[in-house]
Amino acid sequence: MGCYCHHVKVSSDCILSGGIIAYPTEGVYGLGCDPFNADAVGRILRIKGRPISKGLILIADNIERLTPYLQPLTQGQRDKLKQSWPRPTTWVIPHNGILPDWITGGRTTVAVRVTSHPVAAKLCQRTRIPLVSTSANRSNRPALTTSFQVRQHLGKEIDYLLTGQVQTPGHSSTIIDLKSDEYLRA
Repeated sequence: MGCYCHHVKVSSDCILSGGIIAYPTEGVYGLGCDPFNADAVGRILRIKGRPISKGLILIADNIERLTPYLQPLTQGQRDKLKQSWPRPTTWVIPHNGILPDWITGGRTTVAVRVTSHPVAAKLCQRTRIPLVSTSANRSNRPALTTSFQVRQHLGKEIDYLLTGQVQTPGHSSTIIDLKSDEYLRA
């Protein structure tokens, strides 16, 4: 626990072996893991003090990596997603039953985003899976925007810290419901 690394390859290997990493995203540092690894997701939820019912965001490096989760969206809905990415826009889309409840929170929807951050995108590319992406902070505490803050607040609880810069510190992604176009987070 608590190893700090600058290398995407080592961080990717950590994710694929069931570990949790912290990494820079568009607006904040994120905690990430393999979304199909119940133990890793459970650790993230415990670190954050976050209830499973809130669900988690999945990020990917391109829309093709999210394709299995986009069924049965219409072509018009897919086009809407494509037009918004890779800006930091997270869409809440209908859940088609493929993802486990620890990702969806038992809801009929799931939140997905194609990341514009080069480090986060490289992680998805190297692991060949979408990744859990949730802000690196305890629930109801300010989001962490630097590797120093992550090391200070969460260092002993994560497996790797991938250092880098967030693109727009403190500005989390916009979250929009695909069916209603309602902004859930501006």
